[in-house]
Amino acid sequence: MLSIDQLEEKLIDLAFAEDIGDGDHTTLCCIPEDAEGRSHLLIKEEGILAGVEVAKKVFARFDPTMQVEVLMGDGSKVKPGDIAMVVTGKVRSLLQTERLMLNIMQRMSGIATMTNRYVERLQGTGTRVLDTRKTTPGLRMLEKQAVKIGGGTNHRIGLFDMILLKDNHVDFAGGITKAIDRCHAYLEEKGLKLKIEIEVRNFDELNEVLNHGGVDRIMLDNFSVADTGKAVKLIGHRYETESSGGITFDTIRDYALQGVDFVSVGALTHSVKGLDMSFKAC
Repeated sequence: MLSIDQLEEKLIDLAFAEDIGDGDHTTLCCIPEDAEGRSHLLIKEEGILAGVEVAKKVFARFDPTMQVEVLMGDGSKVKPGDIAMVVTGKVRSLLQTERLMLNIMQRMSGIATMTNRYVERLQGTGTRVLDTRKTTPGLRMLEKQAVKIGGGTNHRIGLFDMILLKDNHVDFAGGITKAIDRCHAYLEEKGLKLKIEIEVRNFDELNEVLNHGGVDRIMLDNFSVADTGKAVKLIGHRYETESSGGITFDTIRDYALQGVDFVSVGALTHSVKGLDMSFKAC
């Protein structure tokens, strides 16, 4: 399996191939090869900055001679007019890296900003906000980094680092008990140690899980706020608890106040607006 650094390098290479193709003919036709310049990253909207470290990799990957002066790092609270970084180097390099850097930083900063809003909404409850696998294909590592920068918690990176028995798994396996038992048999056969979470849709399924055991976390899927409170009392801290399904910014605190350990929010990554910023000559 590729490391995070290797995945980022492959992503950056693919993005440059997609954008530049056989050459940035606009830049090549009007900018001399030896021209040097400076550009700064100008923040145009209030939020949480994310993607600075990835941006540095973008510049270094394209042209190692580019020099980056970071003025505001990942996780910084930013406002219109702030200068986050200044980059010095060949003008051609500044122009050809501009859009990729901005695409990454705007999206990551948008995710970090939205995540931070949810985190602040949960202050004092002890409940943590989780992301999901509802990410942009190929960008998951970056988007989940942004969630962490915004103060959120990563649920799981992919299908390989945690067992999550969802409704379809349960139905295809023939029920709660069969799904859990097959899960344990598989983990033992493969010599794997992975946390097990199971999704329940109603109190019948919840009671079956409580009677059978063998899991680490129970996901309460599309439970009402009132039913969430009842379920948490039934579980009684024997397992971690997670609320999921149809939870919004307006309702998330109500769920948290029922005592769940986590609330998962797909909107952190699938419905985010990029943070406005620009990369201008200075």
